[in-house]
Amino acid sequence: MSYALDDATLRQLCAQALSGHTSPNRFVALALATTDPMADVARTVERMVFEESFGLDATAMLAEYGPYEQHSYLFLILDRETGMPAGAARAIEGGGKTLDDAPELIGRSLSEIVDMHGLHDGGKIWEYATLAVLPRYRADRNGLTVSGMLYRAFINAGHRWQVRHVVCMLDAAAYRNLDMLGVRFIAMAGSEPFEYLGSAANRALYIPFEEIARSMGDMAEQLSQPEVPDAGGRRRPGLRRLTQRLASQVSSGDDLDPHITMPGFERRRRPRP
Repeated sequence: MSYALDDATLRQLCAQALSGHTSPNRFVALALATTDPMADVARTVERMVFEESFGLDATAMLAEYGPYEQHSYLFLILDRETGMPAGAARAIEGGGKTLDDAPELIGRSLSEIVDMHGLHDGGKIWEYATLAVLPRYRADRNGLTVSGMLYRAFINAGHRWQVRHVVCMLDAAAYRNLDMLGVRFIAMAGSEPFEYLGSAANRALYIPFEEIARSMGDMAEQLSQPEVPDAGGRRRPGLRRLTQRLASQVSSGDDLDPHITMPGFERRRRPRP
């Protein structure tokens, strides 16, 4: 397991994965088990972004996420133009770091959190643990494409495993982007933002899994209506169209699902006796 693959190894692994991917699209997505050879590519992307943004190097990433590897699933976006990764994300089954770390950070007991959000109903809980888009993609619309594919891969995987509850801790930028797309998180146990892992304004959040796509679909429908000027009388039709399109694609899978494969979620067939 590595959070620090060199460029040559990254390029070699990405070339192998791209040659076997069924979609010819520029950006393609893979949902991976942690034992997949491509999982280290996703971990390296996580580390690159978290080190740049929060100062977490490979050693720190291993300390923070190593204990959860056995319960993790990784999502990886590859770029055919560069032959390299563009972004990565992670889900942790059972609530992961959020349910381990949030109680102390927000001043609520785990039992209070569980009771307040109905997490004791036996439904599967996933943590949306990381989201990492490499810097070169954040300056233009490609960043939205990459993050949108990561969101959709998470939704597809969650449907496959019948997830019922989602918890997460998001920094200000990640929260703003998902809120813009219409995802209506609930502040965990009524908590306020707090400092966490180098981020000054993290939020502990909860949402029923089925509400993610539904709320994005509602936002897409809302944004398709005639625009009402903001308080300053301004209109931003370009941003509105872009947000509407992305919210619609992520909620429905249109133009995204054909480019997402889930090798880590295929059930293994038992050999016949």
